[in-house]
Amino acid sequence: MKHSSQSPMKTRVLKGLLTFCALLLTTASQAQVGMRLMASGGMPITVVYPTVSAARTLTQGPFVLQVASNAPPLPMASGKRRLIVLSHGTAGSAWPDHALATTLAHAGFAVAQPEHRGDNWQDFSRAGPQSWQTRPQDVSDTIDAVAHDPVLGPLVDTRRVGVHGMSAGGVSGLALAGAQWRMLDLTQHCAQHMDEDIGFCLNGLAGQAVQQMLRKEQFAMARMLTEGTAPAFLKTLHGGKTAGPSQYTKTEPQADPRPDPRVAAVSLLVPVGAIFTPESLARIRIPVGLTVAEADQVLVPRFHSQHVLQHCRGCRVLSHHAGAGHFDWLAPWPAELARNVAATQMRGGLPHAEFTSVQRQSGFDLIAAFFLQELPP
Repeated sequence: MKHSSQSPMKTRVLKGLLTFCALLLTTASQAQVGMRLMASGGMPITVVYPTVSAARTLTQGPFVLQVASNAPPLPMASGKRRLIVLSHGTAGSAWPDHALATTLAHAGFAVAQPEHRGDNWQDFSRAGPQSWQTRPQDVSDTIDAVAHDPVLGPLVDTRRVGVHGMSAGGVSGLALAGAQWRMLDLTQHCAQHMDEDIGFCLNGLAGQAVQQMLRKEQFAMARMLTEGTAPAFLKTLHGGKTAGPSQYTKTEPQADPRPDPRVAAVSLLVPVGAIFTPESLARIRIPVGLTVAEADQVLVPRFHSQHVLQHCRGCRVLSHHAGAGHFDWLAPWPAELARNVAATQMRGGLPHAEFTSVQRQSGFDLIAAFFLQELPP
């Protein structure tokens, strides 16, 4: 299965460049990490950024962080800081992604983390397809909130923004890159690959026998659906823009599919991918980098990450991790919370003991290096 359109030699050179950048950014800044809270239309947003103020211990529920709360941001020597928006996974928050956010802040970025409406740790009543439709707008609203913030707005460049998405956050990232998904693709995928990709198809239904049976019956019915017989709501495209015939010309054969043209680069980590149409993935025009966890049983790579890489010509692998699973990328990730979340998963819920914090950080460093390459100051 194709990983990218680049030759093996170019891929090795790129990996070498990213590794070199990662080594540089680990020592490039001695700044501490500041943190401010803001909101957009009632949606909480956590922003971390470089500061000279001393970090202190901050406890948020079971999470223990080292940040300088409400500290003044450190201005760039010249110009403005780039912004990265982190889109969390199902029922998530800013805290389990704090290690990555801190890595990006140390690399010089301002990092904004929205709590997605209807799909966060306090309220996941719209988790799944309903939230997937609104997540891209949440990201756009977050960019607007930072741009208009009296403290951060003057210091942050929101004209070219990066988006990082983990798990369900991958839907945010791919949709904002221009890809489109359909319920028909989801149902047909699960009708064909239920047992192999049960962690996705029955996500969050462990111990709920009745709900599992109902979901399986729905997917079984999808086996009989075709493009011609499926109802319109299953074939509705969500995400990127759909180009009409009038938008094609000889000099510009492909209209820009991004719903928000400020998004200039996207990083994906164990993303939801099987729901996206191959045609729309092929239309992506901005750089997209993937971190692949080969031991992921929640979103099996060959159905999700590899589906994206097979069809997206502008997508490339940032790093492969043979021993990493889905939840190995959350840090900090308290042991009790990890066990509670794992109990809701059909398969692959617990972190892998053999995957080390050093390996995780190396993946985070390469994500930061990717954004440094694609969104230089």
